[in-house]
Amino acid sequence: MRRVSRIAVAGVATATLAVSVAACGGTSSESAGSGDGKSKGLALAYDVGGKGDQSFNDAATAGMEKAAAEFKYGSKAVEPTDGESDADKVQRLETLAKAGYNPVIGVGYAYAPAVKEVADKFPKVTFGIVDDEQVSKKNVADLVFHEEQASYLAGVTAALSTKSKTVGFIGGVDNPLIHKFEAGFKQGVAATNPKVKVLSQYLTEKAEDGGFASPDKGKTAAQGQIEDGADVVYHAAGLSGQGVIEAAAAAKVWAIGVDSDQYQQQALAAYKKYILTSAMKDVAGAVYNLAKSVQDGKPETGVVRASLKTGGVSLADSNPEFKNNAKLQEALKKASDGINNGTIKVKTTP
Repeated sequence: MRRVSRIAVAGVATATLAVSVAACGGTSSESAGSGDGKSKGLALAYDVGGKGDQSFNDAATAGMEKAAAEFKYGSKAVEPTDGESDADKVQRLETLAKAGYNPVIGVGYAYAPAVKEVADKFPKVTFGIVDDEQVSKKNVADLVFHEEQASYLAGVTAALSTKSKTVGFIGGVDNPLIHKFEAGFKQGVAATNPKVKVLSQYLTEKAEDGGFASPDKGKTAAQGQIEDGADVVYHAAGLSGQGVIEAAAAAKVWAIGVDSDQYQQQALAAYKKYILTSAMKDVAGAVYNLAKSVQDGKPETGVVRASLKTGGVSLADSNPEFKNNAKLQEALKKASDGINNGTIKVKTTP
């Protein structure tokens, strides 16, 4: 279990339960439970990168596993396939709904067209979609976050931690969602020390080209930024971020993780000394809360937005180098207070 930052009191729990794996987009994790008649259980349809990304999808898994344990019902998670179409996503969601799962959650904005279509076919099922707020349906919850706010704090951290006065941002895919991470990070850096240079790079223009699922691309990009002088590199790149962290550790510079507390991720244990913090969003909490609302008979619907003020985004403080830096913590508290009281308005576009 991760520890949470003093500047924001909620974040993402990690999961370490064993799972069974099936190929070709089959079940990636499944457990059986007696249920109570309200639902067969909670189902997830994973985004690119799938389970084991140490980031976005794993955070959703943690929320699913918490709900399954607490409500004593089944859970199922299904992996994506390479190069799949919206029709493939529609079929996946329909299969889960027909099987009796409720809620059914598409993990990632790529599920928006599919959720919009399937929700009409299964009006008694609650659907969730993470990171998209365009699906306006009576039985859909749009689970979204103020990523730019946590990224602003990551920028403050980077500006106060760099010695070279050069830091880097690596985004997985060049799209509006990841622009929020870049915008907040740049603003936080500039507000803290305008003399610090920010290098920015996106790995791909489209998700299907591997921007969120290619550690090799992340590693190469980070190596290039480090060669150009960056000694703190922040990524918002999903599974590709593992390569960013690996490159940072090899060069003995700081990495800032994303979505989950990456300092605590077992797959990244060899590099944890160089993971200064992570800009987290409580995907686990959002997934669990939606499941609980269905279980309670009062399903969440509409836009459900998490912020720094609600504890839905935060910075992890697992690394003692981060937690015990009094000057940094003071600056972060001041920035957090400003965001929460509205005196600091964080941009969503770079």
